[in-house]
Amino acid sequence: MIANSHPPEGPSPTGPAADPAQLKRGAIGLVGVVFMVVAFSAPITAMTGNLPVAVGFGNGIGAPAGFIIATVVLTIFSVGFVALAKHITAAGAFYTFVSRGWSKIPGLAAGVMSMATYMIMEAGLVGIFSAFAKQAVGSQFGLDLPWELYGFGCVAVIAVLSHKDISVAAKVLGVVLVCEIGMLTITAVRSLSTGGPDGIIWSSLNPASALSTNGVAGGVVGLGLLMAFWSWVGFESTAIYGEESKDPKKIVPRATMIAVIGIGVFYTFISWGVVTGNGAHQAVERASGPNPFELLYAPTREYVGAWGVTVFEWLVLGGSFACALAIHNSAARYLFAFGRDGLLWRRLGEAHPKHASPWIASLTQSIFAALILVLCSLTNSDPYAVLFVLVGVLATLCLLIVQTMCSISVIVYFHVRKQHPETANWWRTLVSPIIGGLGMVFVIYLMATNMKAAAGSASDSLFFKAIPWIVVGLFFGSMALALYWRTKKPHLYARIGSTVFDDEPDHSFLTEPAPEPA
Repeated sequence: MIANSHPPEGPSPTGPAADPAQLKRGAIGLVGVVFMVVAFSAPITAMTGNLPVAVGFGNGIGAPAGFIIATVVLTIFSVGFVALAKHITAAGAFYTFVSRGWSKIPGLAAGVMSMATYMIMEAGLVGIFSAFAKQAVGSQFGLDLPWELYGFGCVAVIAVLSHKDISVAAKVLGVVLVCEIGMLTITAVRSLSTGGPDGIIWSSLNPASALSTNGVAGGVVGLGLLMAFWSWVGFESTAIYGEESKDPKKIVPRATMIAVIGIGVFYTFISWGVVTGNGAHQAVERASGPNPFELLYAPTREYVGAWGVTVFEWLVLGGSFACALAIHNSAARYLFAFGRDGLLWRRLGEAHPKHASPWIASLTQSIFAALILVLCSLTNSDPYAVLFVLVGVLATLCLLIVQTMCSISVIVYFHVRKQHPETANWWRTLVSPIIGGLGMVFVIYLMATNMKAAAGSASDSLFFKAIPWIVVGLFFGSMALALYWRTKKPHLYARIGSTVFDDEPDHSFLTEPAPEPA
């Protein structure tokens, strides 16, 4: 079921033990994939971390409408994305999509940027988990323990959960996700049913309000929109789990659209409820105050009860842990894809003989995340203000660039290479990726012009100043390496994006990708 440029002789392997380069088939269904993706987006973290920035310093009470705009743009982008996912299935996701859809040269850049992004993102989420854990344990039990204790403990638990097949992680994420969605919904429903101090604020749902500061002193509209788009980071990871899903050609497209639209509707509803529960003036005041978490906690305390705030303090812990676990699994599968293609240490591309999980890649990722935490500790960097925030800025910028490249790949694959004409049409594979790609470019602009505001107090750090250089280095450095391989090491160049999963019963192995367009 694994296809590459040099298929082995004889019948196709059928189980994990028969093919050490194949992840466990059928380990996860539609619900499991959706849970993985929604957990990656971390709804409770988005509402406690991103929404206060949008309300307090961006577009004020227009923040909920910002989620509506983001939902529309990302849904249009996803139309082309899922069209490509229907025909290309691989753990490398964007890496394989761009390599096979467009060209190996930008494909390597897409793969390296995605892999590097997910690898460092785990450490960032462990950083915010550590900060939340220190706060929760301190307020609930009066214990002042070092954040490192929580951080390294989190990495260890994630390593254990990720050792087995993806279904184990999906079950853990499902429980956490249901709890946080339930609690957020209770707060929003109670706030809206009560009406809040100013009544239901219907103007928050007007898309025009997302394009105004709505009276926020020093507010920046671009920052508000950026926070909305930032809250979706990870929705594209549906494609990463294609090999392990029960029916990838159907599940990946369905899971992507369900996740994008579902997350959008949920974010809009919850943020609308939170703004209404606080009242227009109080919402901005609390979001920009010394404790921005009060934007969510205040209406919870008033309309649900003090117990709700206590539950939230623990749920933000669970949400950040679930997000870190989902990111870990994504990073491990990118490492697995690069190892399987022979572009990194080949053992990274080995599946566990019993669990058919990317166990070596997963262990490598755990060690990498732990090393970043060590560096953060040695430099006395704040695990939230520096590690989480700056990793988030870097990761979002990299993924936006890769998503733009993916939109180009859709057009090239279906309309330049003329692949799968039965899927290609003017809307799905041409207009939607153009609109989606332009939307991504616009958000990149928002990101570049609001980086300092998004970084906050960490904007004076060396890491922040290095972010543009890191992005440029990853992008152009990867393409330069691909060009060098094409000239000097064609055997390595041929391996870029060479392995895909073929779910067709009549041919278990695919041939070399179609010739690249001139």
